[in-house]
Amino acid sequence: MPASRSYGENVFINCPFDTTYRPLFHAVIFAVHDCGFIARSAQEVVDAGEVRIDKILRLIRESQFGVHDISRTESDPETKLPRFNMPLELGLFMGARTFGIGRQRHKVTLVLERRRYSYHRYCSDIAGQDINAHNGRQARVITIVRDWLSTHSSKPMPSGSVIANRFKTFQASIARHVHTGRSGGEGIDIFRLHGDGREVAQGRTRTAGTNPPTTDIAC
Repeated sequence: MPASRSYGENVFINCPFDTTYRPLFHAVIFAVHDCGFIARSAQEVVDAGEVRIDKILRLIRESQFGVHDISRTESDPETKLPRFNMPLELGLFMGARTFGIGRQRHKVTLVLERRRYSYHRYCSDIAGQDINAHNGRQARVITIVRDWLSTHSSKPMPSGSVIANRFKTFQASIARHVHTGRSGGEGIDIFRLHGDGREVAQGRTRTAGTNPPTTDIAC
């Protein structure tokens, strides 16, 4: 399905991509797909020559929904400076909703933080948005994403606890693949959650039709 036609199902994920955050990143992706939506991220491999900011703007333009984790506020150990990519992309998403035209004005935003109300100390101007604390827990972030999507969609969805259990099954399946060498030593492409994440949790993938963009992310 072309991205322009799946606008109402695309969920732009704006979060850290380092190894420390990766377990939460994977949990968010899985929850999005298990709820019947399509996860979109700057980690997608579509055009290696595309300028990164142009890719981000394109993904924002193609996505009605946006999940933004702004909890990474500590300084980079090498530069001694904080990274502002996540607040920047949140601002771009909110700007598209405010100043865009047509369907862009129907964008829906979820803001994540690690500890409740911590955003007051570093980004207080976003008060009034839909902000939730995940406490660094996969099950918690899965429930938050599921409940948020359910609020803005009529799609039937499993409960947060059911999705969390499916995610555990998925992780166990990945571990077996890596242990047996069937992953080719390059990890599992978690963006290959075509359509409904339940297919992946049950060991199936859908091949019919056009698949969404993919990226290789080792789990």
